[in-house]
Amino acid sequence: MRRDQRAKGQLYLRGLLLDGRRKSMQPMAERLGIDHQQLQQFMTSSTWSVDQVRARLAWRAVGVVRPQMWVVDDTGFPKDGTASPGVACQYSGTGKVGNCQIGVSVHAVSDAASCPLSWRLFLPAGWDRPDAAVQRERCRIPEDEHHRPKWQLALEMLDELAGIGLRPAALVADTGYGANADFRHGLEDRGLAYVLQAKAEMTAYPKNAEPRQPACGGLGPRPLPRYRTRPKPR
Repeated sequence: MRRDQRAKGQLYLRGLLLDGRRKSMQPMAERLGIDHQQLQQFMTSSTWSVDQVRARLAWRAVGVVRPQMWVVDDTGFPKDGTASPGVACQYSGTGKVGNCQIGVSVHAVSDAASCPLSWRLFLPAGWDRPDAAVQRERCRIPEDEHHRPKWQLALEMLDELAGIGLRPAALVADTGYGANADFRHGLEDRGLAYVLQAKAEMTAYPKNAEPRQPACGGLGPRPLPRYRTRPKPR
């Protein structure tokens, strides 16, 4: 990172840490007593590798927190308008549906501390529609960046952290991830221990149970495969 980029980066961090509810460019610049264009240019035009910064932060966080486990979760960031990348009317993670962005993160946690090791901005499916092309261009979203489910973003972050030598002793997540079989299988494929919340209505079959395909009566849709035995509640 160049010296001027480093200086602007330090200004941006100071702006985030200063008192004040709004953390957008103009309010932070006012608190710092500078032109907001300096912060805007740093965030939108600087050519520095976020991966290297994120890796160093992750290692430092692990050293400080000394995590007993990692947590996968997502958080909503309320927005008043529609200009922010990924903003949509969606579940915010607080029990409400509203206009917000969603960030998916992996946290290192202990009894005394918690710190994110990696994070991703969730891009809703609506941002892939043709009518979102202008909005995508305005937000500088790369052409190869598209909607991916939150559980997939979480697995990608775990792979990224494993690539720099970090793996959890155990992973925990709420039912938004625990109820997803693809996410559970992904953790098992990676050899990760986990404790995931499950829905009360979730059921399970023995490992050797195989579904059968009922005969089609000729009318209506083809019946779905089903098991011969009843499931057991989890």
